[in-house]
Amino acid sequence: GDRPGLHHLSFEVADIDAVRRAEAVLRELGVEFAHDGIVPHGEGASSGGVFFTDPDGVRLEIYAPTGADVAPAPTPGAPTCGFF
Repeated sequence: GDRPGLHHLSFEVADIDAVRRAEAVLRELGVEFAHDGIVPHGEGASSGGVFFTDPDGVRLEIYAPTGADVAPAPTPGAPTCGFF
């Protein structure tokens, strides 16, 4: 709300294993995640990833187009990114 023009920034990676590798590196760096681990973009979605903010408070995500449907969506009826 206090950053006009930039809602959030997302990075697509090739597959869910790349998301897992990125998550591991981010955890080693002490990043705090919006959700616990890799989650789908919404109920029934196969795409998904990890959601966090950078040191300046910019909302970020690293996601894959498929493979995240093994976990439940953390926010029923709403986008997982929680930014909308």
